Amino acid sequence: MSAKPSVLFVCVHNAGRSQMAAGWLRHLAGDAVEVRSAGSEPADQINPAAVEAMREVGIDITDQTPKRLEYETAQDSDVIITMGCGDACPVFPGKRYEDWKLDDPAGQGVEAVRPIRDEIRTRIERLLAELIPAR
Repeated sequence: MSAKPSVLFVCVHNAGRSQMAAGWLRHLAGDAVEVRSAGSEPADQINPAAVEAMREVGIDITDQTPKRLEYETAQDSDVIITMGCGDACPVFPGKRYEDWKLDDPAGQGVEAVRPIRDEIRTRIERLLAELIPAR
């Protein structure tokens, strides 16, 4: 792993779970980790309920846009965290992979997205402790 680890969050639409995870990691890690997110079939916009749920905890993800998962992005990442993209996510030998089983916030209201947001925070805190143990 490089001096500054890079983490890629991948879900199908890159509009909910992966965007919330990237928002949490940027917020909690600052510049210590390179944060990326992408989707196998990116949506047109970020899920408004995910935006609102993150706003409630003081994190603004409105400047992000769903992006298509590119081979190079995955290849250049140290850790790849998938969230329900199944076989659409490429596998690169030697990469650290985690598959986070999380409910899909698509089509849900903010009340249903809050527990997903909070579960993602818990997982991000655990990941960050592993990536940068001295924090």
